[in-house]
Amino acid sequence: MASSHRSSPVPRPGGGGRDGIYRKERDSSSPRSRPPVRSLPDVCPKEPTGEGRGLCDGPSVVAEHDRWTVYSSKVNLPAALNDPRLAKRESDFFTKTWGLDFAETEVMPSFYLPNISREDFGPYLQEMAQRERIHERCKMICPNKDDVDAVSSITSNHEKSRAELEQVPKIFMKPNFALEDPATFNTVLPWSHFNSAGGKSSRDVASSKLLQEKLSHYLDVVEVSIARQISLRSEAFFHAMSSQHELQDQLQETQRAVAILRGRTAAMDRVMCQGPLRALRTALARNNCVKLHNKLKLMAAVHQTQPTVQLLLSTSEFVGALELIATTKEVLQQELQGIHSFRHLGSQLCELEKLIDKMMVEDFSMYARSDLNRSLKDEPQVLEKERLESLVFGLLRQRKLDFLDIYSDEMILAAKAIVTQCVLHIEEIDTEVMRIMTFPQWFEVLKNVFESFLFFLQRIKATLSVIRNVVLEVLDSNQKNRLLEESGSAVSGQEASQTSLVLQGEAELAYLTHEGLFISDALNEAQQQQAAARDQSSTVGSRIQQGRAEGAGSDVASGSTETFTSRDQNFMCGENMMPTELEMNRVINNTQELLHTASDVSHDRCVKVLTARAKDGSLERLSSAEFVCLSQAVEGFARDTEELCGRHSVSLRGALQSQANRFVHRFHEERKTKLSLLLDNERWKQAEVPAEFQDLVNSIADGRITLPERKTPGPDDRKPTEFLLINGQKYAVVGTVLLLIRIFLEYCQCVNDIPSIATDMLTRLSDLLKHFNSRSCQLVLGAGALQVVGLKTITTKNLALASRCLQLVVHYIPIIRSHFETKLQPKQFSVLRHFDHITKDYNDHIAEISAKLVAIMDSLFEKVLSKYEVKAPMPSACFRNVCKQMTKMHEAISELLPEEQTQMLFLRINASFKLHLKRQLSRLGVINDGGPQHGLVVVDVAFYTGNVQALKSLERLDLNMAEIWEQKR
Repeated sequence: MASSHRSSPVPRPGGGGRDGIYRKERDSSSPRSRPPVRSLPDVCPKEPTGEGRGLCDGPSVVAEHDRWTVYSSKVNLPAALNDPRLAKRESDFFTKTWGLDFAETEVMPSFYLPNISREDFGPYLQEMAQRERIHERCKMICPNKDDVDAVSSITSNHEKSRAELEQVPKIFMKPNFALEDPATFNTVLPWSHFNSAGGKSSRDVASSKLLQEKLSHYLDVVEVSIARQISLRSEAFFHAMSSQHELQDQLQETQRAVAILRGRTAAMDRVMCQGPLRALRTALARNNCVKLHNKLKLMAAVHQTQPTVQLLLSTSEFVGALELIATTKEVLQQELQGIHSFRHLGSQLCELEKLIDKMMVEDFSMYARSDLNRSLKDEPQVLEKERLESLVFGLLRQRKLDFLDIYSDEMILAAKAIVTQCVLHIEEIDTEVMRIMTFPQWFEVLKNVFESFLFFLQRIKATLSVIRNVVLEVLDSNQKNRLLEESGSAVSGQEASQTSLVLQGEAELAYLTHEGLFISDALNEAQQQQAAARDQSSTVGSRIQQGRAEGAGSDVASGSTETFTSRDQNFMCGENMMPTELEMNRVINNTQELLHTASDVSHDRCVKVLTARAKDGSLERLSSAEFVCLSQAVEGFARDTEELCGRHSVSLRGALQSQANRFVHRFHEERKTKLSLLLDNERWKQAEVPAEFQDLVNSIADGRITLPERKTPGPDDRKPTEFLLINGQKYAVVGTVLLLIRIFLEYCQCVNDIPSIATDMLTRLSDLLKHFNSRSCQLVLGAGALQVVGLKTITTKNLALASRCLQLVVHYIPIIRSHFETKLQPKQFSVLRHFDHITKDYNDHIAEISAKLVAIMDSLFEKVLSKYEVKAPMPSACFRNVCKQMTKMHEAISELLPEEQTQMLFLRINASFKLHLKRQLSRLGVINDGGPQHGLVVVDVAFYTGNVQALKSLERLDLNMAEIWEQKR
């Protein structure tokens, strides 16, 4: 080894120095003093600290578990330096300690230290450059004495040894020097000088001695050179020798320590490990026996699966049987997989499951048939509720989601049977039987049909409600499971940490034993950690289940929760076999659709009963009261079914509407024909008003747009009146108008009873009012009554009476309009425009009658005044005739028309009179000149004015006769 190598001191047991560092004692008898011997370099990365300890005590693994010493080293120096696997010798130590994958990485620079570059030393270098130059110059001028001596000594010795070694021939210095080579041997020992022809001479002897001395000299030179080199490196040599002795001593001490340690380890194994390990092996064997026993019990239970399933099927416990089959199949796949005795059980269970599917479908079909075809009255709404729930649970469990189709088919057949039972127990609805029935008989049958179908729908709704509750409970169970899974994932991190703690405790079992604890204490600690983890997880799960149970309690119908709780757990096990949430929601929607279908089927069967009666027009010939009763019954049934099923069925209402349209048509034609006959027989004379008609209009004034009940005649009945009093006004009417009021009240009453025909009835009533207006115009203004009734002439009284009747109808048109408006939908208000047109037609007709009265007097004035002459006697006969006709006109209309209309009419008549008189005076040349003719005309005009103003209600009439005079020329 080189003399420059240094090593750290090695701890010695005896304590040769103050710090426990062993130093080899110097031999005082030695002729030369040697430097202190240093040990070889150690492979340990770090020196132990503290006081030294003798090897006789031995290392304590328990006491110094976490303290590194030289005894902890696992790599010796040759192994560290002679690793043949890697080429880089400087990496051998690290790869030996930390593995072949060890690689030196660049150390990240500190963020708290600045980056130092050469520029940062620039000021210092500039400052020291001058001093460095002076120092170097001084060293060259005045070298160090010791250095000069040492250098000179070494140089002289080197030159001397070099000169001596140069005396040795170069052949001895060659690396391929070998005496066995003849050429080399002859060169070193030239035998040619010794072998002469004559033998040995003194010269040859002298040459051989000289050669021997020369070779001895060469040997001495080399030995001296070697001794000189050895003397120069003696310190390193003796240091290596002493290190080897120290290493031998340390190895012996280490061997003794290892022997002591092995003895203690064997004692520890005998005392602390063998007994507990025997107990652990016994516990493990016991656990294996328990597992075997449980496995045998499980096999015995699986062996009893088929008899148990048969027993459950005998009591219709389909859900329990299916759950048992599923559980058994799961056990066979997981717990008992590969057992030869159960190799056929899986296929047998699959066949048994298919059989249960068929049994459930057939049982559900039988249940639906028996439930729907039993008596509707005095029976519970739901038949065998527990059996139904079990069937629905089983069908859902097997994803047989088409069971509602079976119920739908049975429901349609049961609906047909209901009609058959109600209609004289015949197989089909016989049209002839329906026709020969009287209306009360047929109506009673119809009401029985309606009542039966209401019971039928109530029963279906109750059954579907049970099915819906079962589906909701299964859906809620699935949601519970999903929430539990989400909660489990939320606490999975916590459970994972607890599990890691448990596993860590098991992994550190040897460490705890190694530290001096007993194995039983370590096991107890690990079991406590496991129990704490289980308790916490179970607490979380119970809280989640409690919260879900409280949230789902309001969704389950009362009476069904008893069976749901026990089945909840079963369905949690078979969650994978249950329908998805989307499929469950579809089943819930199908239950509601099935209820709607039941409502539609009921209405369709009732329509057949209705149309069977209506084939020969029997419903069209019903009286208003009878049709109203029919309509009310149908509306009541439709309203009840709508409230019960939430379905607005239109088939029965449509059939009723069709019959209502026919009824309205017949109703309208009868009243229109009746009105036409009344008008054709009307003589247009004022009729007396019976008390019942006065009461009728009074009730209308009070807001009751209905027909009052007919009263039986009594002795104290009121006498008829001359006029009809409405809101303080007198109406002189004809008998036809009184009947017309009753007729349109019948229309209003019919709309009250049958609101669905409001639009059609309004159109027919408008047609009736138009017919009355046009026909009365033809008879009075058109003088049709002359031929129809045989009147001699149409008098002014007839005209005034017709006008007053029309005014009465106009008075009631807004009332009728308001009544119909309450019966119509907002989108149907457009049909109300018919009343506006009718009102305009009536007002035009009234104006035409007024114009007709004025025209009658106008023709009279033209005829009479054309013969007027201004001469005595005064008043003239012409004016007397005019005043007479005016008086007759007033007498004819004053009692019929109100005062305001009479005044307006006579104002128009007076204007016509002034026009004709002015024309006649202009023709006669009479002017306002105060002459005799003017005086005579003034007398006639005064006579006319006096006579007109003397009439009743015309006293304050301003005739203004001054406009008849031509101005004076």
